[in-house]
Amino acid sequence: MTQFYAQPYDFAASGFYFEDAETYKGKIGKVRNDYGEIVEEFEIQFIDGETIDCEVCEAIGLYQSNILSIMEKLEEWDDEEKRDIAIAAGECGYSFDVEKDSPYDFDITIYEVDSLKELAYQFVDEGLFGEIPANIACYINYDAMARDLGCDYTETTINGQGVVYLMH
Repeated sequence: MTQFYAQPYDFAASGFYFEDAETYKGKIGKVRNDYGEIVEEFEIQFIDGETIDCEVCEAIGLYQSNILSIMEKLEEWDDEEKRDIAIAAGECGYSFDVEKDSPYDFDITIYEVDSLKELAYQFVDEGLFGEIPANIACYINYDAMARDLGCDYTETTINGQGVVYLMH
């Protein structure tokens, strides 16, 4: 279960931990500062949960206005959708509105490989560079290919998994 913390912007108040919408809704309007005034503004922080959920929250941004929707979507989205959002919003700078946008809205090609060199091997195996005779294949400089691929493709790590992506 994912755990969050609502940190008041008011220094004279204490925040609260929550893991579900009911707990959040039950506490958000009842927090008072040391002077008895209701606290209205909070910073929402990701405390504990799956790494991919943390990466998605960091990419999208946690706010009072979207925390309930994010909590709902984190349960709904699978790891591949979360990965796509983390790359698009976190790495590529796309804006993502949890209420309106879909993980499928982005024009990004993602390869599940650990490095550009591994992508170069994959491209050769798939015949992207044409038919390469076996007696010549051992002379291919995959390091040079990887450097060239680095002009268009980007390596990153999402949820502990290396990926390479191309932003269109």
